[in-house]
Amino acid sequence: MVSEPKNSFSPLNPNNRSASWKLVVVATAIACLSIASYIEIPMVPVPVTAQTYVLLTIGGLLGWKLGTASTVLWLILGALGLPVLAGGSSGLDYFSGPTAGYLFAFPLAVAVVGLLFERGWNTKNMALAFLAMLLGHAVCLGFGGLWLAFTIGPASAFMKGVLPFLIGGLLKSALAVATILIVDRFLRKNHAG
Repeated sequence: MVSEPKNSFSPLNPNNRSASWKLVVVATAIACLSIASYIEIPMVPVPVTAQTYVLLTIGGLLGWKLGTASTVLWLILGALGLPVLAGGSSGLDYFSGPTAGYLFAFPLAVAVVGLLFERGWNTKNMALAFLAMLLGHAVCLGFGGLWLAFTIGPASAFMKGVLPFLIGGLLKSALAVATILIVDRFLRKNHAG
């Protein structure tokens, strides 16, 4: 096991790992995203899912390159018809329907979180880590709301596609930071033992 250098942004230390480790981690991230898609509260026009929690946790753990690659591959699988999107949905229609803005924002949000974590906005500074997660959620809600505004109007888009997700964004941001801390403690404990 590669020990975490003091300057690593993540307890997984992804930048100093082998190509085979990275492939396994990308596959694991895709599996986690797919599972998170089934954890949902149905709402119209956009359901509440665990996707953003997992997405942003992946960004914080894997950084912008691996995190974004995992997210793009997951979206490609959904576009190709694998049941990996919200509620087990799939297909190209979701990339032009009400959720399209959110889907296209996902890789960007992961990249933002990953870049910020790599630049020190990580769990070594809890306030900055939480802010990084909030900015990732803002990217998702901003792009998702903007897309919805073109389909259902700005006021309706805000009321149905942004406002209901604000408290969830706060909670999922805190949960993502806590998850990364738990991974860090788990790895440190097992590495010491």
